Amino acid sequence: MQRHLISAADLTRDDAVLILDTAEEMARVADRPIKKLPTLRGRTIVNLFFEDSTRTRISFEAAEKRLSADVINFSAKGSSVSKGESLKDTAQTLEAMGVDAVVIRHGASGAPYRLATSGWIDAVVVNAGDGTHQHPTQALLDAFTMRRRLVGRDAGLGQDLAGKRITIVGDVLHSRVARSNVDLLHTLGAEVTLVAPPTLVPVGIETWPCEVSYDLDSTLPKSDAVMMLRVQRERMNAAFFPTEREYSRRYGLDGDRMARMPEHAIVMHPGPMVRGMEITAEVADSERCTVVEQVANGVSVRMAVLYLLLGGNEPAVSHARTTTEEK
Repeated sequence: MQRHLISAADLTRDDAVLILDTAEEMARVADRPIKKLPTLRGRTIVNLFFEDSTRTRISFEAAEKRLSADVINFSAKGSSVSKGESLKDTAQTLEAMGVDAVVIRHGASGAPYRLATSGWIDAVVVNAGDGTHQHPTQALLDAFTMRRRLVGRDAGLGQDLAGKRITIVGDVLHSRVARSNVDLLHTLGAEVTLVAPPTLVPVGIETWPCEVSYDLDSTLPKSDAVMMLRVQRERMNAAFFPTEREYSRRYGLDGDRMARMPEHAIVMHPGPMVRGMEITAEVADSERCTVVEQVANGVSVRMAVLYLLLGGNEPAVSHARTTTEEK
């Protein structure tokens, strides 16, 4: 693996499968009475969040603490950033404190890459979401969830998602989750179809390794997993569709549409869900919906990422198992 995790596109198939297999080991820790490993004891990780977050920030913090790292939570609100401090000055402050890793979420696409390559800080950088660009750990936890559900927990070890048909629906234009998932799922051998209104399809999408459709109903019967995306109104400065009702009628997932999916197919959502618009309560609360699983799996996947980036280059799965047994 590379030193930093900036983009899902940076991961090879072997990298991705190693992370998913290591996450299975980490998930076993969550089933124990004491959910801690001593792996990163003495390491300091800062969560540097310039954008609001609930699931991602808490998930990273839980992962870090379960690995026994020292954790510093940094929010732009109430800090010197709100007074105009630059990313460079913030980074150099963290460098002076001797942090080992920085988990960064930023509204500007490319900010984590800048932090990792600038020389401002000598620490591992993990992208927790940058603008409309990338969110690699979200893609990894989504792939982990798909592999568990569509391949099986034990049978899935060492396996990718070859031949699985994944449909991603909604606001692709503003979605870093969609971009990251397309990159990672393609690397893992899955066939990805994006479904969105023409106004919410990015320019240059023909270069992405996926198919594009504007008809949700035609794609559902041949999908192994359907991922619904939130309409990101906070990133919109124009009217991209006539009304919420019209959007929901054409691109929302309700019980009738879910019934057209294969029996084994699952429904996914990166959250937060807007119930009644892109997904109905009936679907969100059904057994086929993996939203709560995705949140739980996110902790295991982020533990795996931090372990592999900070824990050395020794074989990760066997080492993680040994650590678990010793504990």
